[in-house]
Amino acid sequence: MTSKLTLRTCTLENILELQDISVKTMVDTFGKDNTEEDMKEYVDSALNLTQLEKELKNPDSEFYFADFEGKLAGYLKVNKKEAQTETHDPNGLEIHRIYILPEFKRRGIGKFLINHAEKIAREAGCGSMWLGVWERNFGALEFYKNMGFVQTGSHEFLLGTDRQTDLIMTKALQ
Repeated sequence: MTSKLTLRTCTLENILELQDISVKTMVDTFGKDNTEEDMKEYVDSALNLTQLEKELKNPDSEFYFADFEGKLAGYLKVNKKEAQTETHDPNGLEIHRIYILPEFKRRGIGKFLINHAEKIAREAGCGSMWLGVWERNFGALEFYKNMGFVQTGSHEFLLGTDRQTDLIMTKALQ
């Protein structure tokens, strides 16, 4: 199946494409469980062009697009060093965002992107990879467990005005 999958680096030239897939996948993943107002507030603050440009220009953050049969299917954002949103392991790699468009789910794209993140982490000499996942995102939790992540903590995440709990999941790298 991976022969149908390709990876490309997302740059400032792709910012509109990045914003579009970011908003679509965020709303698809969390829209049904949150108010329209909270979703709009989050999207307007975290996924606006100014914020995405800042993230794209950060040398310790990297964005990648996954294309399935030539069509944009999902994306990955990883953070190293100071770009990490929290420091669970100063020598760790944070998987900050990993999202797949609904029509491309269950095609191995998530695994493809996690494997790419692990390759980045190993090449950078990172001791672990970690991410935060909403405690009510049961499908994602199961996926990360199957990929070798274990829960190592939790933190609060503000989606609009709603305080939610993200579980911190970590995968040690030998």
